[in-house]
Amino acid sequence: MTQNSGKGIGKVFLVGAGPGDPTLITIRGTQCLAAADLVLYDYLINPELLRYAPESSEQICMGHPHNGYARLQDDVNQQMIAAARNGRTVVRLKSGDPHIFGRGAEEVAALVAAQVPFEVVPGVTAAAAVASHAGIPITHRDAASAVALITGHRRADQNGAELDYASLADFPGTLVFYMGITTSRQWSQSLLSGGRSADTPVAIVRRASWPDQETIHCTLGSVADVIQQRDLRAPAVIVVGQAVGLTPGRMVD
Repeated sequence: MTQNSGKGIGKVFLVGAGPGDPTLITIRGTQCLAAADLVLYDYLINPELLRYAPESSEQICMGHPHNGYARLQDDVNQQMIAAARNGRTVVRLKSGDPHIFGRGAEEVAALVAAQVPFEVVPGVTAAAAVASHAGIPITHRDAASAVALITGHRRADQNGAELDYASLADFPGTLVFYMGITTSRQWSQSLLSGGRSADTPVAIVRRASWPDQETIHCTLGSVADVIQQRDLRAPAVIVVGQAVGLTPGRMVD
């Protein structure tokens, strides 16, 4: 989505950086980076991508949440808006795709409210990357005609009903959990309680498309124990469903 530029004001590009491999960013994404005066990037992006930006550009990491200095979303929004109002071209470089658990909608809303021109550039999300880089088909004509992308980590202040795990347990396809490592015992038990078989194939894919990618096959009944025993850490996506069992040469723990 693009808004037209106005005089005397810059523009913000919300760019999906892809899952990690720097060659998986789109051509449009590299074009935006090449024009950037300011790059506000997530800690998960591959730093090699910053080479697409001019040496003269200002490049600021938005912080690592586990190190206690992640920027608050309002701070990120205000930094984008202030820079654009000063006539700068801003690239907000986000891991994966801006609108798949990337807070892209929040940033777009802030830009619209501030009447700042913007463009959203999609990126390869981790769920799509696991097929090519881990050999896991998230769709299959015999095993999965639908895919659900699910966050395993909700906002601490979020009100309202929890996810309907009974419906997800009965979902006729593949479930892909983002940010589900630390909550694996809760969501896996909820799926089991909803009637999903404990033998359902599961794949944990850490750092998909990175050189140190790690793929672990297990089952829904064992996934939480496997994560705990191996002390696995984010970033990772966890793929649940019969299509996972069609991965060539897989090994189940």
